[in-house]
Amino acid sequence: LALTAYAGAAAGGGYAAQNFAIAGVLLLRVLPAIVIGPIAGYLADHLDRRWTLIVGDVLRFGLFVSIPVVDTLWWVFVVTVLVEAVSLVWLPAKDATVPNLVPRERLEAANQLSLATTYGSALPAAGIFTLLTLGTQGVGELFGDLAVSSIDVAIVANALTYLVSGVVIATLHEIPKGPAVAAHDRVGVWRTIVDGWAFVKDTPVVRGLVLGIVGAFGAGGVVIGLARVHVSELDGGDPEYGVLFGSVFLGLSAGMWLGPRLLRGFSRRRLFGIALTSAGLMLVPVALVPNITLVAFFVVLLGFAGGTAWITGYTLLGLEVEDALRGRTFAFVQSMVRLVLALVLAAAPALSGVIGTHVLEVGTWSFDYNGAAITFLLAAVLATVMGVSAYRHMDDRPGVPLWRDLRQSVSGGPGVFTETGVFIALEGGEGVGKSTQSRLLEDWLRERGHEVVRTFEPGDTPVGAKLRDIVLDPATGELSHRTEALLYAADKAEHVDTLIKPALARGAVVVTDRYVDSTLAYQGAGRDLDRDEIEHLARWSTGDLRPHLTVLLDLPPDVGLTRFDGPDRLESEPLEFHRRVREGFRELAERQPETYAVLDASRSPEEIAAAIRGLVEPLLAKARSVHRQQA
Repeated sequence: LALTAYAGAAAGGGYAAQNFAIAGVLLLRVLPAIVIGPIAGYLADHLDRRWTLIVGDVLRFGLFVSIPVVDTLWWVFVVTVLVEAVSLVWLPAKDATVPNLVPRERLEAANQLSLATTYGSALPAAGIFTLLTLGTQGVGELFGDLAVSSIDVAIVANALTYLVSGVVIATLHEIPKGPAVAAHDRVGVWRTIVDGWAFVKDTPVVRGLVLGIVGAFGAGGVVIGLARVHVSELDGGDPEYGVLFGSVFLGLSAGMWLGPRLLRGFSRRRLFGIALTSAGLMLVPVALVPNITLVAFFVVLLGFAGGTAWITGYTLLGLEVEDALRGRTFAFVQSMVRLVLALVLAAAPALSGVIGTHVLEVGTWSFDYNGAAITFLLAAVLATVMGVSAYRHMDDRPGVPLWRDLRQSVSGGPGVFTETGVFIALEGGEGVGKSTQSRLLEDWLRERGHEVVRTFEPGDTPVGAKLRDIVLDPATGELSHRTEALLYAADKAEHVDTLIKPALARGAVVVTDRYVDSTLAYQGAGRDLDRDEIEHLARWSTGDLRPHLTVLLDLPPDVGLTRFDGPDRLESEPLEFHRRVREGFRELAERQPETYAVLDASRSPEEIAAAIRGLVEPLLAKARSVHRQQA
């Protein structure tokens, strides 16, 4: 708002000069991505990210402050290019840093907050810009000698926001020091860029994500580019155009904020493909329905689907791409998004104009087909094909019917949490240190005067001990996977009914080494069993009793499997089995961020124990509060 207003005022002259100046600013905001984008990704990965973020904000502060000082139109153009160049490095550095600052299961929430405030800032920005301009005009009328340009005030306000951002980031010492790429792994700029592109091209999941994110923006760009023309063809004017334009961003913001929450337990990879496909399908009624009110409704749905795809894709990129490649990948995505958006905004109106208006007569009926509607239909086909392709590339639950996944995520209840006692489960693959941490936690709790029941699965009941011998003894040999799952379910039922529930009923703290999620990870993800059926069985066997806190100790299986001798029947499974188990645990953590915590099991036992105590302390305080209320 400030830059375009400043450019229009600085252009002087007539109507055409002002429009060209404003168009120049908007164009120069997009063009740097084409040239600088790939290099920006290299810099984001090879520079110290904390200092990149701080220096980037300070540079943008100085550039904005210089605009009213130099006070010429050409300098506005120069500053626009330079600010965009700095932003192209700053943004991937920021996006690549966020996954290092928040737990894996909180990354989606962090991205939601970041993107919702980014795209939701348009309305408050417009309000602040209006207040600044009105305020400075009022000061000018009251104190003529103190009169200043209202646009200058807005420019300086922009500059100060960058300065504040830089100061805040300077206080974030949790940002990892140094570049993401180690010195011994560094190669030339061109090689790095090519490697980054090759990684996107050769990795099906990342390729599907990039294509999908770009497609989501392309679908939104078509609506923005053709909105004014389409509104006119529907006999609407400027107010209707404003409503349609706002509908895109309303849906986009709502999708980013609410989309993933509506299907909390649903596979994020599947959700991404479905959201993108839905965005394409929503373009069909936008093209065919001749009612501006209904069109606005479908545009909101289109934006909602696009926003859901965008936030889900961004989160998956943060999870799927290793840290050393993350900056380049985000830079590549942002460059492609800007390039596609620029092409769509230019090409959609041009294609609509070339197609023109046509009348199809069928008997006594006549149908008007205009260029905007046909362009919408073509974009709908393209976006839908991209959505289906992304879904097929990324489907992590082949063989599981989609409708069943959707039904379970919509109808699945939150489970049962006891009002007495505290229930804590330690989960993870082989060799992660669950037994050590459960013992350390028990000692700490007893020192604080709590009754503690430390237990484990399978086998911590007389019946369970016999079942444990069957499922873990290598002498048992091959078992039917269904038999194995049923034996574990029987152990859980006995464990919960005879040990866990009575302890919680008397107010004890129960710490269990493995619980339901081990079944979901080992038998659901590791074996070739239907995970929905496994979850139903495990939840039924435990009466759907949920831990107040589940701590996942996360460690690559090729490390964990070296931490013990004499493997049992499950520990003897091949490495690929244990990798599937690990991914199963991590997916569960993403589905249940409210009650899950993921800790890096490669840290020292003391560090992990301290982190667990920090997570347990609020639960103990809450339990004491409930006990006092009941008393």
